[in-house]
Amino acid sequence: MNGISAAIDLDAPRDRVWEMLMDPRRLVDWVTIHQRLGRVSDYPLILGSTVEQTVRSCGRTFDLRWTITDLSRPHHAFWEGRGPARSRATIRYELSTDGSGQTSFRYANTFALPGGVLGAVAGRLLGGDLSRREAKLSLLKLKHLIEIG
Repeated sequence: MNGISAAIDLDAPRDRVWEMLMDPRRLVDWVTIHQRLGRVSDYPLILGSTVEQTVRSCGRTFDLRWTITDLSRPHHAFWEGRGPARSRATIRYELSTDGSGQTSFRYANTFALPGGVLGAVAGRLLGGDLSRREAKLSLLKLKHLIEIG
């Protein structure tokens, strides 16, 4: 599996950051690869909720179905995703605060493209740098959205 991680400090209370992160309708506002939101099983999201999403990455558009498999409000959420041709991914959100009103957000994503060993090599060649850049851009958009509005 390939993976990326990124982190950012946000000048906002953890509860406010959590609400933004856990509202799938806001993905369009900060996730750079997000194209379309499909069916969402629950508002607000709870353990076991599912979210259908269309993303565009590495020049391809595809549908994902995410399930929340671990949730501790407002500390962390763990998502498991399924995509076309048995592709899969995980996303982990972790939020922490030092009590100063600032929130640290850590994001980690692992993914396995279809195609076995060839898919893994393609993921490293095509997706590594691009995925890291997109993650950083998404976090900067989130920071702007949270801090400026």
